[in-house]
Amino acid sequence: MLFVAAGWPDAALAQAVTPANGTTGGVVAEQRQTIERLAAQLDTIEKEIEAGGEDEEGLVENRAELETIGKSLLGSGVAFRPRLTEINSRIEQLGPPPAEGQPAEPELVAKERQALTTEKAEINVLLGNAEDLSVRVHGLINTISTLRRELFTTMLTKRYRLGDAFSGEVGGAVQHEFGALYKSISSWLRFVVQFKYNAVLTATFLALLAAAALQFGGKRLFRRLFYRDAEDEDPSYLSRLSVAFWSTLLPSIAVSVFLNATIGLYNYFNVLRGDIGVLLNGVGVVIFIAFFVNRLSHAVFSPDMPAWRLLPIEPRPGRLLVWLMTIMALVVGFDYLMGVISETLSSPLSVTILKSLVAAITVGLLLVLIGTVRPFADEEGAPRPWPPTLRFLFYFLGAVTIISALLGYVSFAQFVSRQIVITGAILATAYIGFLSSRAIAEEGSFANTAVGRRLQERYGTDETMFDQLGLAASVLINILIVAVLLPLVLFQWGFQPGDIATWLDKLATGFKIGSFSFSPFAIVTGLIVFAIGYFLTRWFQGWLDGSVMARGKVDTGVRNSIRTVVGYAGLAIAALIGISAAGIDLSNFALIAGGLSLGIGFGLQNVVSNFVSGLILLAERPFKAGDWIVAGAVSGTVKKISVRATEIETFQRQTVILPNSELINSAVGNWTHRNKLGRIEVKVGVAYGSDVRRVHEILLEIARNHPLVLKNPEPFVLFANFGPAALEFEIRAFLADINNGSGVQNDIRFAIIDAFEGAGIPIPSTPRFIEPPPEPKWPADDEKAEAQHYEAEQAKARQAAEARPRRRSKRPDPE
Repeated sequence: MLFVAAGWPDAALAQAVTPANGTTGGVVAEQRQTIERLAAQLDTIEKEIEAGGEDEEGLVENRAELETIGKSLLGSGVAFRPRLTEINSRIEQLGPPPAEGQPAEPELVAKERQALTTEKAEINVLLGNAEDLSVRVHGLINTISTLRRELFTTMLTKRYRLGDAFSGEVGGAVQHEFGALYKSISSWLRFVVQFKYNAVLTATFLALLAAAALQFGGKRLFRRLFYRDAEDEDPSYLSRLSVAFWSTLLPSIAVSVFLNATIGLYNYFNVLRGDIGVLLNGVGVVIFIAFFVNRLSHAVFSPDMPAWRLLPIEPRPGRLLVWLMTIMALVVGFDYLMGVISETLSSPLSVTILKSLVAAITVGLLLVLIGTVRPFADEEGAPRPWPPTLRFLFYFLGAVTIISALLGYVSFAQFVSRQIVITGAILATAYIGFLSSRAIAEEGSFANTAVGRRLQERYGTDETMFDQLGLAASVLINILIVAVLLPLVLFQWGFQPGDIATWLDKLATGFKIGSFSFSPFAIVTGLIVFAIGYFLTRWFQGWLDGSVMARGKVDTGVRNSIRTVVGYAGLAIAALIGISAAGIDLSNFALIAGGLSLGIGFGLQNVVSNFVSGLILLAERPFKAGDWIVAGAVSGTVKKISVRATEIETFQRQTVILPNSELINSAVGNWTHRNKLGRIEVKVGVAYGSDVRRVHEILLEIARNHPLVLKNPEPFVLFANFGPAALEFEIRAFLADINNGSGVQNDIRFAIIDAFEGAGIPIPSTPRFIEPPPEPKWPADDEKAEAQHYEAEQAKARQAAEARPRRRSKRPDPE
């Protein structure tokens, strides 16, 4: 059901309720008038379908009108939703009516309840009527589809009596038809010469100008795409395909523009009568079919330029095939024109049967002749026929057309001949176009084309960009083929322009899958809007960074932060606008958002943590691009800060990607946070016995003389320590840019070596040995180790006592 009256149990009960005061809200009155008007239109269309069931164009128009009525009915149902919601909410606020035996409710409340109930009942009545009309609309649409299928089937399977076509009356009918046609055309020409001569010349000139602009403008802009170079004896496969496709499509479009513009301008200047307009349309169809088939056969066989042929056909058979196919297209076109003339002049059926019979047999004979052509040549140059499968296909199609016509199935033979010529030509052109798009999309193909070489000469485009351009060109060619050639094929198989308009309308307005409205055109529009927003964001980033901030001499880190924030903000805005343009209701994704939040709580904690940490880094800016930082074991220069990770380049040119959460949660040293001022230390030792004051003086002079060492704060030399093998000194100096620290330290060390050698101050060298780690001791060996240590100490003490000289006693000898 399309319409559901919320809260009302039965539509029949709603119809039994009458308004108490005879008045309703504005929405109810407005929608009642709309539904009544739609019901009247539906009655009229139903009568037209019953009266004109054999008019296919009228049925297509009726179906388009029914589609519009169905949308209007749906809109009427949607229009009641806000009012129904208000009524139900107010009834819930009033509460249920008092039961029997309870005190009556206030009169004002009772009147309001009655009014709300009455209005709700009337809305349900209107919704029920709209529902019934909607069911009728769908039923009539199905009826139209059934009638059109029956008409198409009847047309193909209807058998005519050929005796009527060869009766004695046919000759007179044909003579009378051509006489009437001559009178009609001559009278119109006299009218044009006398009254509309200037208008005809102006209209023809304007139409010719539009076609020439398309043809010659396209040639000048893309002349390499459909220009056969006679000097090129070995063109590439892609070049041959491109030339064949564009040399067929663009001139044919130019001819179509000329013919349609001519007839349109004639109508604008009131030059055409109704019958002459139909005849001119028929003439235009003949010209277009013959021109299109002739251009296609020339493009494929290329009898004058063998190197540009798509098929290895000899020149003479190629010319013959071009003529046979062009004649076949003219026969099919004149058959259509004769049908238009017979319908305009109301000719007898026997005349129409005769003309269609002759045309169908002629097309069949031409197909048989094409099958008998020997277009190829063997190694010795002898003529060779078509491959057996293709040759028998020509014979089969020709035989089917001739036999069907001779058995009386003239409409079927006419339909087959038209599909062979027109649909076959369109499909052949589409196939060449698809081959061309596939060839141009191959890696390295676009760079070898004339357009690619021109781009390389002018802009120096690299190979990767050429591949991307080739893919884009391939997609555009496929879209062009579908947009231009597919409707032509559909027209040949019985579809009307109204059918395509209905399909396009459905694609534009969308269709529903459950509660989700899906519109391909809207989604494509949203993608285009997002792409435009993306490129505008990138352009604004480049302009802001390169023009505004660069001229303002803004710090590199600040520029990077602003550029990053602007980029993400622009992408977010572009995405929101694109989603809005696509017609997607974000409330439909509430369930998905709930699932994502649950996933974030379990599996995406680190991702969200890094994202939030990246926003904090961009906002607080504890370090910026270009800073020298130390984060754990990583030391290097910050290259880029993103919302997920930070890119650090070490001094060994290794790129380290650190998650932002580690930089937020751990200690990070920044050598260039506020400024690049920093202190360096250079340690040196001299031998014992050296003149320490002279050493201090030399070191201080070396530090002061370096051009990168700051005078304020001035350098300082520290007598650091009495080392085990040397007297230790340390130079402390400040630099304006700490990034130059390694180079300054290097220069100072070289200067110390040179100065100490000149002053004769030695720098001692004491070898240092790395003691091996002690072997692990088990707890059970502790007492034994202590005993051995005690014995060793006692032995050392005894040895020391024995080594000391004995003192002579100064006491007198008792004797």
